[in-house]
Amino acid sequence: MTEFEKMVAGKIYDASGDGLPELRAKAHKLCAEFNALPETEETKRAKIISLLLTDAAEGVYIQGPFFCDYGSNIKTGKNFYANFNFTVLDCCPVEIGDNVFVGPNVSLLTPVHPFLWQQRNARIKADGTLFDYEYAKPIKIENNCWIAGNVTVIGGVSIGEGCVIGAGSVVTRDIPANSLAAGNPCRVIRQITDKDKLDGIKD
Repeated sequence: MTEFEKMVAGKIYDASGDGLPELRAKAHKLCAEFNALPETEETKRAKIISLLLTDAAEGVYIQGPFFCDYGSNIKTGKNFYANFNFTVLDCCPVEIGDNVFVGPNVSLLTPVHPFLWQQRNARIKADGTLFDYEYAKPIKIENNCWIAGNVTVIGGVSIGEGCVIGAGSVVTRDIPANSLAAGNPCRVIRQITDKDKLDGIKD
């Protein structure tokens, strides 16, 4: 397996190997170009997003600034919206469903580093360059979710359909469908039901 194949499969990999630094540099350059454009430059912004997110459905809108490591490991559904400062470290697949709203300063973080410092610290290759071993876990956010501002989602987590994740939460475990969940660590507060309907909004 290549280091890229190990990475997306959740196996231990060398982040400096098999062209991974070049892939990250390309994505970071595209992010910088996107972030430098005003939102009125809709055509140019859409073009860059199409180069970054190669598996995105129609209706995707990312306010920016936007940051990702690869882009190619992010899959977005229809009508996905992300507010300011959306960060996705997509070393493993990140799957986002239809009609997902993401508030400002949200981070989706798939990478995991060894807990033991003896395994985590940087190492030196024969040519003198530094590298480290890491692995990653996928993230899945199902349809019709709202991820409020300043939320961090950790690798290995699935958020079920129709969930609302409260501002400032750190999501470290799966959240079942139709849940209002919040906190650090994020916990289910209650189920979302028809009692949550607001007057004056047509279904």
